Amino acid sequence: MTAPDARRFAPATQRNRDPIAAILRDILPDTGLVLEVASGTGEHCVHFARAFPGLDWQPSDPSPDALRSIAAWIAVEGTANVRPPLELDAAREPWPLDHADAILCINMVHISPWEATIGLMRGAAALLPPGAPLFLYGPYRRGDRPFEPSNAAFDADLKLRDPTWGLRELDAVTGLASEHGLERESVIEMPANNLSVVFRRG
Repeated sequence: MTAPDARRFAPATQRNRDPIAAILRDILPDTGLVLEVASGTGEHCVHFARAFPGLDWQPSDPSPDALRSIAAWIAVEGTANVRPPLELDAAREPWPLDHADAILCINMVHISPWEATIGLMRGAAALLPPGAPLFLYGPYRRGDRPFEPSNAAFDADLKLRDPTWGLRELDAVTGLASEHGLERESVIEMPANNLSVVFRRG
C-alpha cells in the first residue's frame, strides 16, 4: 500500500514494531549509529528513532521505491535523528559507510538470495566494533522442531515468487555468522512464528 506522498505501508510493521522495540531496548547501546539494512517502507526506522532518541539511525535499501518511501516517512514524521536513506545492497561491496554501533535487519534473510545474507555477515563484521550487536528478525527453519504449517506455506509461496528466496536454517545462518566473527547471543520467540536473533561482534 502506498500513500499519495510516496510513503509505503507494510501491515506487519504495525504488529511487530513494538515487540521488536522491547527486544532492542535490552541490546542497543545508549548512543551511537544504528544501521538498518533492508529498511523497506521505512516505518520501522522512524518508529525506532522515536523510541530511542539518543541514537542516530541510518536506513538503507537497494530498491528505489523503498528509498523514496523511507525519505517520505522521514519528512512526514520529522524525525531529526534519522539520516537520509542510503542505497545499499547487502550482497554487494563496498557498503556506503564504514562504521555502525549496531545493525538491524528485519525480514530480509528469507526474502533475498543467500548471497545477501553472506554479504550481511561480511558487512557487519567490517562495520561493527567488538561487542556490538547484529539483530535479525524473521521466520526460520529449526532442525530441532517441526516446521510450523504457516511458515511452511510461506516458504513455498516465497519459492514460487523467486526460487532463490525461502526460509533459512537458523543453524546455517548462525554458522555463517560465526565464520565472520559474529557469535549468536540469543534466540527469542516472537509473535506469528518469528524469531529475534541477536549476534555480537567478537
